[in-house]
Amino acid sequence: MSWGKLLQPDLVLGDSILRLTPEVLQQHQLKGLVLDVDETLVPLKVREASDELRQWVELVRPSVSLWLLSNNLSASRISSIAHSLNVPYILGAAKPSRRKLRQAVDKMNLPVEQVAMVGDRLFTDVLAGNRLGMFTILVEPMIDPNDAMRRYRWRTFEVWFSQKLGATLTP
Repeated sequence: MSWGKLLQPDLVLGDSILRLTPEVLQQHQLKGLVLDVDETLVPLKVREASDELRQWVELVRPSVSLWLLSNNLSASRISSIAHSLNVPYILGAAKPSRRKLRQAVDKMNLPVEQVAMVGDRLFTDVLAGNRLGMFTILVEPMIDPNDAMRRYRWRTFEVWFSQKLGATLTP
């Protein structure tokens, strides 16, 4: 598989994860979501889910199984977020490695094709999900406004490089 295809999300949401609706999940026949944490669900230094995110989880929970999967190694931070959402989690995932991603999918007891990897990063989340044969969803990051400049530069580079390799990243 070419790098362009490996970096090509199946769905570019063009907004935050909060705009991922049960109708969209049903349209793509998804029964499970593996969710990146940092900047997909919460800004990088936040230790707890927002009320809006908790409401979103309760909205989609009847439709899909949920797991959190983070490259972050802070057990206290990731467990705090996971517990505030009442969702199981795996940390230290080392994405784009597939090993811990496969563990999350296996624990859902669903075919990999019915589970989406949802994240804000092409080089970690989308690449890992595509390498495992999952449906991949790219969302806009949830960024602390004070940190936006530094974080958007890396995201801009990922998008530019992925497009040079053949990925199309339009919502």
